[in-house]
Amino acid sequence: MEPVDLTPVERRVWRAFPTGTPVDLRDGADDDPENGAAWGPGRTVRAEVLRKLLLRPLVDGDVAALRLTGARIVGVLSAYYATVEHPVRLSACHFEEAPMLFGARLRRLNLSESYLPGLDAGGVRMDTALRLTDCRIPGELRLIGARLSDALFLERARLGREDGPGGEVLQLSHSTIERDLVGDALVVHGEVLLDGASVSGRVKLDGAVIANPGGPSLYADNLTVGSDVIATRARFDGEVNLRGATIPGLLVFTQARLSSLRATSAAIGEVWLREGRVDGEANLLRGAFGLLHVPPGALRGTVWLDGLTYGTLAPRLPAKVRIAMLERDAEGYVPHAYEQLAAAYRQAGDDRAARNVQLAKQRRLRRTRPWYARLWGLLQDVTVGYGFRPVWAAAWLGGLLAAGAAAFGSHPPEPLKAGEHPPFNALFYTLDLMLPIIDFGQEKAFKPSGGYQWLSYGLVIGGWVLATTIAAGVSRTINRQ
Repeated sequence: MEPVDLTPVERRVWRAFPTGTPVDLRDGADDDPENGAAWGPGRTVRAEVLRKLLLRPLVDGDVAALRLTGARIVGVLSAYYATVEHPVRLSACHFEEAPMLFGARLRRLNLSESYLPGLDAGGVRMDTALRLTDCRIPGELRLIGARLSDALFLERARLGREDGPGGEVLQLSHSTIERDLVGDALVVHGEVLLDGASVSGRVKLDGAVIANPGGPSLYADNLTVGSDVIATRARFDGEVNLRGATIPGLLVFTQARLSSLRATSAAIGEVWLREGRVDGEANLLRGAFGLLHVPPGALRGTVWLDGLTYGTLAPRLPAKVRIAMLERDAEGYVPHAYEQLAAAYRQAGDDRAARNVQLAKQRRLRRTRPWYARLWGLLQDVTVGYGFRPVWAAAWLGGLLAAGAAAFGSHPPEPLKAGEHPPFNALFYTLDLMLPIIDFGQEKAFKPSGGYQWLSYGLVIGGWVLATTIAAGVSRTINRQ
């Protein structure tokens, strides 16, 4: 039975409801829902009338549904903790006040293309998808603790005000979405909250723009995703926080731009920053990634890498390019970062690059030591490259041997005892001086004088130094292996 106080347009909606017949009130004059406040009585429907329809009980054989387009809805559409058994589509409508759906259970809700000052749907239960495609919501969209049995669609929606205070505009904290969260080309002027949320499918934010200067743009602390997070060509003005997030598939920031990134203790299958960049800090402490695709220049600010693990590092670049990034770590010398990078090169079969990383690690460590330790480290570096450059030791030994043999060959030293010495051999005499564990009988039989005596001292010292540094380098290599 119809209420007697209905307006003509409300009566039309009331009569269409039992059969689910669509009612389209658009007239083509000005159908932009954002300008809906100027729509006249012929397009105005009271929220209390819609509420009465939504709360009507099901009737056997009924196919009732509310399908209304292009209406100006006045008053508050309130369904606190109500159960709505009928599908609801209020598309391209202008809501003068924010609907209140806190704790409600709905079968289906489609508000696509509508203008809403805000929406309070915290704790809402949806049996199917929630569609907010192309919506304009200058206030807060509250879906904290929502349970959606299907997907949430936010494509091309515009949330918050560009000249507004920012703050928590899209609130999805601790929500559960059984399929995908789709927000391609979504524009948010404020913060998006996804902390503690669970999305069984994908989070898709291709081309999205989320701007909250001076604060977090995306706060997804402990977010759990079933497959991927795709944010190709997205822009995040404000920190992207993925601390403790679990993303078994892909995290794609291809061609995206981020103010800063925090992914501490996150577990992610693959991270892609191809043609993307992080202008500020990139905090990856204790993260665990299967693949990390970071091209040169992708991380432009300070990095935090201690405890970060990854199986593969791409693209394949010379070690010096990657080492330069490690030098920008906010904590200074981080041994684990060098070891992880060396391990990635070894896994890729590039042992030479791995040795270069290990050498860079020792050089970086040297800068943290006292002056005397730095001096000893510099000697090991110059002579044998901390054991990673054994050819250098051979070159030093060969050079000293050639110099000593040439000098003593042109001016042989006098024998200690005339008639009781072997024939002089400049090469083996130099070897006797340089190698303390080898005795060819030359050093004991001949004694240089003058400047050649000082040369012999230099060769003895050089031999001891080279022998010691080589032993230290070999020992370090064995310990690594």
